[in-house]
Amino acid sequence: MSEHENLNELRLIRREKLSKLVKENKDPFKVEKYNVTHQSLEIKNQFDTMENQPVSCAGRIMSKRGQGKVGFYDIQDSEGRIQVFAKKDIIGEDAYDELVTYDIGDIIGVQGLVFKTKMGEISIRAESIQLLSKSLQILPEKYHGLKDQDLRYRQRYVDLIVNPNVKDKFIKRSVIIKALRAYLDERGFLEVDTPILNTIAGGANAKPFVTHHNTLDIDMYLRIANELYLKRLIVGGFDGVYEIGRMFRNEGMSIKHNPEYTAMEVYKAYVDYEYMMELTENVIAYMCEQANGTTKITYQGTELDLTPPWRRVSMHDLVKEKTGYDFYGFESDEEARIVAKEKLHLDVEKHMTKGHLVNLAFETFCEEDLVQPTFVLHHPVEVSPLAKRNPDNPLITNRFEAFINTWEVANAFSELNDPIDQKQRFEDQLKQREAGDEEAHMMDMDFVNALEVGLPPTGGLGIGVDRVVMLLTDSASIRDIILFPTMKPVEE
Repeated sequence: MSEHENLNELRLIRREKLSKLVKENKDPFKVEKYNVTHQSLEIKNQFDTMENQPVSCAGRIMSKRGQGKVGFYDIQDSEGRIQVFAKKDIIGEDAYDELVTYDIGDIIGVQGLVFKTKMGEISIRAESIQLLSKSLQILPEKYHGLKDQDLRYRQRYVDLIVNPNVKDKFIKRSVIIKALRAYLDERGFLEVDTPILNTIAGGANAKPFVTHHNTLDIDMYLRIANELYLKRLIVGGFDGVYEIGRMFRNEGMSIKHNPEYTAMEVYKAYVDYEYMMELTENVIAYMCEQANGTTKITYQGTELDLTPPWRRVSMHDLVKEKTGYDFYGFESDEEARIVAKEKLHLDVEKHMTKGHLVNLAFETFCEEDLVQPTFVLHHPVEVSPLAKRNPDNPLITNRFEAFINTWEVANAFSELNDPIDQKQRFEDQLKQREAGDEEAHMMDMDFVNALEVGLPPTGGLGIGVDRVVMLLTDSASIRDIILFPTMKPVEE
């Protein structure tokens, strides 16, 4: 008999057991509630005061052993596992005979007294046991667990059951996000909500997902960023706002890219990108300390020190140092394109200017060196349509990206609040779209109108929450810290 046929036979046996229970008017799926008084970890941690005390617990059967009139069952609840000691002459012959038919994966409720076995294991001496849910599937064999990575992501509910460290990772994710929220709340920022469905895909250079609104009969976009709405709120009179939520970008997938991901964006009036640099390094260090008790971590074997202050260096200087070329020193964009293509072998497109080439060279040659936390400053204006120009050099912006472990984890700038300049940059972006750049920014006249009403000097910051969580939990893939990552459906 093949493994597949064997599994089908085992599943059939479980369904037959369920049918028997139903016929005996013991259908577990009719049970609506069970009085749980204690969790497994609580009992183990407080054994000295709980010994011989009555408890009521519930959990999933993860192992069973024993023979004759005595059985041992390990049940798993949300906090861990505890052993259940069941004896026929205590719970009754009929109840015991039914108990031995229960399967790995079944969920039971147990009432009994806390005690320690001769082997020294803290356990519950059962006085009554009730079947609360029948598992009709077969859990992976306990010693090998669920190893198929693809299957783990698709069936996260099974992954959480058989791989306890996975649950710990998501508990830590919650701690990290709570720390982020607490840090901002304590500094007077207001948490807000902005639309996920947008008529214009704005706030970033990215390819959006497109959907259709039937009632309005218009195409809409899942947001690629919430920046433009949050800045509208600064125009409206809020001094500091932030939002933590899902963003959607119809782009590639990799160990650090998921089409829907969690980001935090924060905006504050009357501050600049320098303020946002300090906020970035301090809040990420705080998140790390709350989750790990230190600001120094090891990620996949690489030691990282997140202690502020972080290194600061301009993008142009990094490119010049790495390639030997000063792109802003070329007389024309054409000359810069020729050098980039022929000397640096970059994939140059005809619309690219000196600024585009600086950014392309940086991404190609420099990012791989940015292992320890680093702020890369002064991005070209061509790739920063929403950032304020540097007053000393109008070709660059007062913008930074934060890199850790070669990854971009944050992006921020002194926000452009000149409506005339902003409209011109949107128009330049439209030309780039017409030239074939699908990620170039769309025109947003309502946002230009908001700037005409008046946006005070403002600093803005976006943090890729998932990437930070990856680092702080030592997770090799973004799918390891997203409960239900995007997956291609399995073909039947």
